[in-house]
Amino acid sequence: MEQLQIAPLRDLLSHFRFMITLRSQEGKYHSLILFRLSTLQDPGSKDSISDDLCLPGTDEHGLSISSSSNQRQIYVMESSCPHLGADMSHADIEECETGMVAVCPWHRYDFDLKTGKSETGLKACTYDVEVRIDPADGVEKVFMQTPKEGRNWRLVELRPVSEEFADPPPPPKAIKHTQMAVSIETDEVEPVVPAVNPPKTLMQWAVLILNTPNPTLKVERTRHAVDLFRTGKLGSIGHKSPNVPRPPDVPLREESFARNTVDPKKVKSRKNLAVMLHALANIEQWAIDLAWDIMARFGPDHPDLPPAFFSDFSKMALDESKHFSLLTARLAAISPSTPYGSMPVHASLWESATVTSHSLRSRLAIIHLVHEARGLDINPATIERFRRAGDMETVRVMEIIHADEVTHVTSGHRWFTWVCAQEGTADPVSAFREEVRRGWRGDVKGPFNVEDREKAGLTPHFYEDLKGEMGFIAKLEQESKNENQVANLNADVAPLNIQYDKA
Repeated sequence: MEQLQIAPLRDLLSHFRFMITLRSQEGKYHSLILFRLSTLQDPGSKDSISDDLCLPGTDEHGLSISSSSNQRQIYVMESSCPHLGADMSHADIEECETGMVAVCPWHRYDFDLKTGKSETGLKACTYDVEVRIDPADGVEKVFMQTPKEGRNWRLVELRPVSEEFADPPPPPKAIKHTQMAVSIETDEVEPVVPAVNPPKTLMQWAVLILNTPNPTLKVERTRHAVDLFRTGKLGSIGHKSPNVPRPPDVPLREESFARNTVDPKKVKSRKNLAVMLHALANIEQWAIDLAWDIMARFGPDHPDLPPAFFSDFSKMALDESKHFSLLTARLAAISPSTPYGSMPVHASLWESATVTSHSLRSRLAIIHLVHEARGLDINPATIERFRRAGDMETVRVMEIIHADEVTHVTSGHRWFTWVCAQEGTADPVSAFREEVRRGWRGDVKGPFNVEDREKAGLTPHFYEDLKGEMGFIAKLEQESKNENQVANLNADVAPLNIQYDKA
């Protein structure tokens, strides 16, 4: 039985729940959730359980199997409910006569954490877990059984599930994100949940957020909507409803942003960092909208999209709102006189969203596998610039953002390959290159962050020697259309038998 190392045990002591994403050699993805039920102290502490371990033997890899592995109460199961595919990240854990069960927050279906069995007759996939001591370094490491369908499975994401599942739980003030410093001009503050016709589905929340011009309120509504979705407090996703709302062509922005008159070229050395932070925050605000738009725009057109798609992109929206908050907080810290909204902004990201609004496959390719992947290339240099300036707080913020962005490109790759499979396209690489050729202008330029791109699923075959021909193709198609029109006209005229009356 093939097994995969998840992490050293000490790395799992921060939270009780972790989302796991695996990818096989064949490019298949698998989303799992790890539950850690017992409260364990750091193995290096004097009260650690591991200090009292005996080592009864070794496995086939030469790793000592911890005698207290069963006491760890670490379980891994699929992250979506077998009933309707709901997200299990916020499942309740309950004890029953047969053992511990995870209860789906949406429809209260329960699944045994060890066997996956449910009293309803359904069964969730579960995976055996072992804690072993590596004789090479004496560190306890957690391994899991790999899925059967696929070879050479690889861990591509290990993410803690929200602060409410932290160990120990943080004080209330620690759960909240950093205060944002956003200069906003509003007559009155709207509530997070509208008093009239509050959204009842994820699609309704998505469209509301896209129509929310205030960036602070956009972030607050994003957090609230994602929490409702994860905890099963929404009526449904809503993408199959006949009355699903349609997203706006362009997300709303406040008028003060359009009236901006600040010239960033006049900002001096230290404030150049502020210009960079402001530009990054602007990108993150558009990224929040892009995550909601892909759900609202393409969900109704693709009723076969599984709940995992909406889980991935709602998580992305939440990440982007976190990034926006972190960046605007840093902007306020280093340049209080230039809060967010006081410098020029651009909307080039949304230009690509408009170009790809006709196709989910195009959107995934251009936004998530070109634009976001380019971020993986640029971020290390940006981080180094802040490091050289001595701004270590912003360095830490950018490192958080970069780690999240790797998972976003991973999600883009996952759902791009899913769409290709649904369409019967055997070669996602060729499909991607064709989308870029038609939906991008100019070369996809390096230098490339090969390591992080590969981690996200993008091998060099995707992006090397790649060039977009969007404007050129459009011109050729128009010329071809004109030629066809002329040819059709000639074909219509040729058969005409024109006769003249004899004089």
